[in-house]
Amino acid sequence: MVRKILSLLVIFLISINWYEAHGKPGTRIPSRLLGTVNLPCTSSPAPLLLKEKGMGVEVIKFKVSGQMKQKADLILTSAKVYCIDDKLSVAQAFAIKDGKFLARGTNEEILTAYQSDAVLNGNGKFIYPGFIDAHSHFRGYAIGLAEVDLRGCTSFDEVISRLEEFTKVIKAGWLVGRGWDQNLWQEKVFPGNTKLNTIFHDRPVVLIRVDGHVVLANTIALQKAGFDDKHSFKPLEVEIKNGQLTGILSETAADHMRDSIPDPPDKVLAQLLNKAQENCFAAGLTTVTDAGLDYKNINFLDSLQQNSELKIRLYAMLNPNAENVREFISKGPYKTDYLDVRSIKMYADGSLGSRTALLKKPYSDDPGKTGVRVTTPESLKKVCSIALRQGYQVNTHAIGDSGVKMVLQVYSSLLKGKNDRRWRIEHSQVVDPKDLNFYKQYSIIPSIQSTHATSDMRWAGDRLGNKRIRSAYAYKTLLQQNGWLPNGTDFPIEKIDPLLTFYAAVARKDLTGYPPDGFQTENALTREDALRSITIWAAKGCFEEKEKGSIEPGKYADFVILDQDIMTIPIDEVPKVKVLSTYLNGEKVFPE
Repeated sequence: MVRKILSLLVIFLISINWYEAHGKPGTRIPSRLLGTVNLPCTSSPAPLLLKEKGMGVEVIKFKVSGQMKQKADLILTSAKVYCIDDKLSVAQAFAIKDGKFLARGTNEEILTAYQSDAVLNGNGKFIYPGFIDAHSHFRGYAIGLAEVDLRGCTSFDEVISRLEEFTKVIKAGWLVGRGWDQNLWQEKVFPGNTKLNTIFHDRPVVLIRVDGHVVLANTIALQKAGFDDKHSFKPLEVEIKNGQLTGILSETAADHMRDSIPDPPDKVLAQLLNKAQENCFAAGLTTVTDAGLDYKNINFLDSLQQNSELKIRLYAMLNPNAENVREFISKGPYKTDYLDVRSIKMYADGSLGSRTALLKKPYSDDPGKTGVRVTTPESLKKVCSIALRQGYQVNTHAIGDSGVKMVLQVYSSLLKGKNDRRWRIEHSQVVDPKDLNFYKQYSIIPSIQSTHATSDMRWAGDRLGNKRIRSAYAYKTLLQQNGWLPNGTDFPIEKIDPLLTFYAAVARKDLTGYPPDGFQTENALTREDALRSITIWAAKGCFEEKEKGSIEPGKYADFVILDQDIMTIPIDEVPKVKVLSTYLNGEKVFPE
């Protein structure tokens, strides 16, 4: 009897060792242990798999007839789930635990292995990873919600009219508007500030062009910002006619004017940021970027996130100033579940619409101009050297072919061949075909905004001429250099809607359906690549592809539910698609 008890104890200990080495919840018993005995199981697979045989041990062959399901926080079933993994898998269901995906598969597979108090029927709807905007200005967009929206104005008189309407409600303080574009006016020239000085003579007025590279300021605003005839800015950055400042400022002069506008109080700013977040969630965005922030800006955003007052995930690009170097860059990347600080934003030139993008040859519609060089090669290389040493990414704005070439040359001088630094050229809008090889040879990533092509296409040919326009907005050609690229909106320059990014990338049309056959469609993206560019590739552009951008086990449970399938419906129907719900960490954030 004693011998039998000791033998059973040995059997038990051996089986425990096997289970600890191999057994996990949901683990199937190896086939070599399976046999004819049915063992009802209400817990994980039973470890008692051995039996005494004489003085030794033999395997008893059990077959488990059931096993306990793993507990999940949320199970979603009966949907078409685009996982955006390497195989572009499509699933029917998935399970979520602790804010991350546990598994995906068929309804049967998920419901057999998992149970939850919250089971959501997808009702045949269409699910995608939470959309990611790889290049945007989240804080600027938030502040802009309290400013005058000048987008779509067809004349300067309409600009004035919108300002006057706004002042009926906000009667004092700085009057700031954004979004005007002289290319939409009959007379396509920059306005002066004469009317602003007459109508708004008692308050500072600053009107930011749609691209953010040019502002128009009245005399009071110029004075408050310290502008006078003895300013230290480059001649091309401050427009002077008849010895007088016209109020038109570009690039660093425009930056100085914008920086002179007082920030909203913290309480108001927090409210604006939450409204901006609400709008992003409504568009299906779960991660956004902020291209160009200072230390105090990031600290404020971080504090809101840490206190659960702001939920949206944010990839921050630092302005290259001394405080950011001291507080962030010198200490290496800074990372939380919601904030990622590991990149520096630089500028090579301006914008095509304001004729400040730096071109190799003069503008076709203004032969006296070639654009503005915002940063010298020496200054860019100095910042890039610091970034290389500290493990930071560099993301440099470059639109004109000369600006792009300068950045490519500086990057390549430091990167010295293939690498995984993922240094980006933001926009990469006009690229000389002779310079394309730099992207591939040095693993330089073009960061695109496909709606820029459809916003600019009506006048971009005037700026560039028939030859250069053919190599502009060449997104498919840029994709071919490294096999992937991130895509974004550059909001508030464009609308925040990632579905419009997808539509413009594939259809190469604007929202009116123009042009009917698409704009330079040889550089359109496929639907698959367009979807990758706003999910997994956008995550990869921020070094976050292991934690987001696809629906895979272990990644954040960020996803969006749409009412139609953007991968199969006629492409012209995509702008009409509705976001039904947006989830972050497996929790619904839209609608609330």
